[in-house]
Amino acid sequence: MPSEISVRPLTLECWDDFERLFGPKGACAGCWCMYPRLVGKAFHAGTRENGAGNRAAMREIVEAGPPPGLLGYVDEQPVAWVATRPRAEYARLANSRLLKPLDDRPVWSIVCLFVDRAWRRRGLTVEMIDVACSWAAEQGATTVEAYPVIPRTESIPPVFAWWGLLSAYERAGFTVARLASQSRAIVRREVASQATVTA
Repeated sequence: MPSEISVRPLTLECWDDFERLFGPKGACAGCWCMYPRLVGKAFHAGTRENGAGNRAAMREIVEAGPPPGLLGYVDEQPVAWVATRPRAEYARLANSRLLKPLDDRPVWSIVCLFVDRAWRRRGLTVEMIDVACSWAAEQGATTVEAYPVIPRTESIPPVFAWWGLLSAYERAGFTVARLASQSRAIVRREVASQATVTA
């Protein structure tokens, strides 16, 4: 584990750090963390030319605000990313039969985890999940939900790992709310809303 990790919401001020962490191909095949937000042809069109369309779409989201997630830093170097916002903002979840809502509760969803290759297997994923929960609580969330993979082997291709693994979420205090399939779960963690209420 690094001795200290700092976390910053993704705003335009740290957009260059986001680009540096994701690299020229947008983390994975031109995704730029737009897979949870777009479905069908809209997403695939954005992956062309190393994801130029998806990169532009994510920058528009960052420009408009609020921040779509958090960057993790070690010694001022961006090393990790977690995307979390209210579930209603993610079109792919809204269109998924497998990951359909458990109930009518207004949950926040963690939909992407990415750690720089040089910093993997050091506990950063669990730490980023934990800080994402704290950040969501600061925005008024009371329940945080995620959709991790249940690997059948010790090794899982990176293209699937961005959802996060069930074991990491369990270490971060989540419990299984429903087994969506043999390889996917819906997990939840209750958090204490820290939003300021004014009369």
